[in-house]
This record gives sequence, C-alpha cells and structure tokens, in this order.
Amino acid sequence: MRVLAWTICMVVICATAGVDVASAQQATKGCSSEPGAAQTLRCRDGLIIVAEDGAKFTLQSKGGEVNGVDLQSKAVLVDAPKQKGKSRFQVVTPQAIAAVRGTKWAVDAQGSRTSVLVLDGQVAVRRPSGGAQVVLSPGEGVDVEPGTEPLVVKRWAQPRVDALLARLRQ
Repeated sequence: MRVLAWTICMVVICATAGVDVASAQQATKGCSSEPGAAQTLRCRDGLIIVAEDGAKFTLQSKGGEVNGVDLQSKAVLVDAPKQKGKSRFQVVTPQAIAAVRGTKWAVDAQGSRTSVLVLDGQVAVRRPSGGAQVVLSPGEGVDVEPGTEPLVVKRWAQPRVDALLARLRQ
C-alpha cells in the first residue's frame, strides 16, 4: 500500500511538474514527496526542492543522486546542503545557470527572463553561453535575459521577495 501511494504521488508530481514519469522515477531515486505538499521533494543528503504549482522541470542525476534541476518555466526553491568535493548542485534555465555548494535560493524562469534570489549562502550565476558570472549573497538577486549585457546584482525589495516566496508556499 505504501509503495502504491508513493507511486501515485510521484505520478501526480510528474504530471504537475511536466516531468516524464519514466525519467522522473529514475531521476528521483533517493527522493520522496512530502505529505500535504505535492510539489515538495526531499532527497538524500538533505536536499529539498519546492516547485511552484505548474512549474515545468526535470530533475538531473548522476550516480543515482539528484544533482540538478532543468527548469523550463515558473519557479523552484532549492535548499541544497554543502556538497562534497567539487560537486555543485545547479539549476539550469534557458537564460541562466545557478550553481552552489550549499545554500537556499529560488530560481524563476518566466518567458525570456530568469530571476535568481539567494536566501542563505552564496550562488554563482552565469549565462549558459558563458561570459562573466556574478556571485549573489543573501537578499541579492539578478535578472538574466538573453544577450551579452553584464549581469547586474541588486538587493531585492521585500515585496518582490515576498511575492516569489508566496508562489512557492514559503
């Protein structure tokens, strides 16, 4: 019964998140959904991923462990514990790559813009095409749009922080 319930829950998460069920079962090895919060995944080693309702994403894994999120639309909140060695958890969107060693941050992919906000720790953000990266600290964010303009780090106003976190039920 417990396995059946977990399988049903995973199908709901995958359907809502836009993840293919077969790849999600493989990619989420070591992750479980949190009761009462269909969009929250708790993975081994303390990794927590919270997805906004309707977010489209795919979990990435290496060696059976989740090591990243490919986010296509809407927002995810990631609480990633400190990684061993050079391993870095990352969120990849069409406009940006955000990677850390251990922190809590949110990534919001909307149309042609990706916004990254750091709540705790530090996050390095760059465009997938390369170029200079910026490092964000708590309370700081960056909006990444297509192009080659330098990324500008800004301290986010509290209403903007609150609005994003509300979408993530935080």
